[in-house]
Amino acid sequence: MVDIELRHLRYFLAVAEELHFGRAAKRLHIAQPPLSQQIRKLEEMIGCPLFQRTSRVVKLTGAGELFLDRTRRTLRKVDEDVEEARSVGGGGVGFMKVGFIGSGMLTALPSLLGQYRRRFPKVNLLLSEFYSAGVMQALQQGTVDVGFLRDGGPAEGLVVEPLFSEPFVAVLPAQHRLSKQRTVSAGQLRDEPFVLFSPMVGRVAYEKTISLCREHGFRPQVVQEAPQLLTIARLVEAGLGVTILPACVQQIAPAGVVCRRLRRTRLKSDSELAYRSGEERAIVKTFCAMAKERFGRRG
Repeated sequence: MVDIELRHLRYFLAVAEELHFGRAAKRLHIAQPPLSQQIRKLEEMIGCPLFQRTSRVVKLTGAGELFLDRTRRTLRKVDEDVEEARSVGGGGVGFMKVGFIGSGMLTALPSLLGQYRRRFPKVNLLLSEFYSAGVMQALQQGTVDVGFLRDGGPAEGLVVEPLFSEPFVAVLPAQHRLSKQRTVSAGQLRDEPFVLFSPMVGRVAYEKTISLCREHGFRPQVVQEAPQLLTIARLVEAGLGVTILPACVQQIAPAGVVCRRLRRTRLKSDSELAYRSGEERAIVKTFCAMAKERFGRRG
C-alpha cells in the first residue's frame, strides 16, 4: 500500500499549478528545499516522475497530467466530505447528490425534490441526469448518493427498491393503420420497423421491451436507436417506425403520434430507488424515506 498523505497531494497541486517550486513554496508557506524533497518522495512512492525539471522550466509529465486530474478530484471529494461531516454535526446541513433519469421528471420526482428542498433548505441538493446504467455506475463509484432509475435490476453493492410500476404503450404515427384501435397487441407490430433506445442505456429495460415482442414470436427490427423518450417519440412522428415505451411517454407525446395501451401482457416498467448497500448516513436515510412516502402516494 502506498503511504501517500493529503499533504503530498496539496504540495503536488501547488507545484503543478504554479509550475515553479519557489512560487509553490511561497503559496504553501514553507521553504523550497522541503517542498522539493516531498515532491521527490511522492514520485518515489508512485514509481515515476511527475515533473520534467530543467534550470529554466518545470513541466508536467504525462503521468503528472493524469495525476493532477486525480489529485483535484480527490481533494475536492475530501473537502466535500469534511464539509458534510461539519454541517451535519452542526445542524443538518450537508450534501445530497441525486442521480436520475430523464423520464423521472415525468413522475413524482420533481414534487419530491421541491418538498425536500423546502423541508431542508440548508442541504446542498446536487442533481445529475444520467441513463439508468449511468445512475448505477455513479452510485457504485460514489459520485451520487441516491439514484432514480428505470428497470435497473439487481446490481453489486447496491440496494434497488421498486417505487411504482406502469404499463407499456405502443407509440404509433397518427396516421398509422392501427391508430384507430383503443388497444394494440405487440403481435400486430411484427412487421413494423422500430425506433428504440440502445441496450447501453439500460440492459434490463431494453430486454423488457424485446421480451414484449418475443411473447408474440418475433424480435423487433430496430432501424433507429435514440437515447431519450422524447427523441424516440419525435422520430416515430417523423415516420421512421413505431415503438413500445412506458406509459409516462403520453405526457410528452407530440401531436403527430398516438399512444395505445398494449393488451395481452402483464409486463410493466418499474421505476426504482437505488442507494449503496450498508448506507447509514442520516441525510441519505431521510431522503430515501421521503422518496418512498412521496412515490407511494403519487407514483
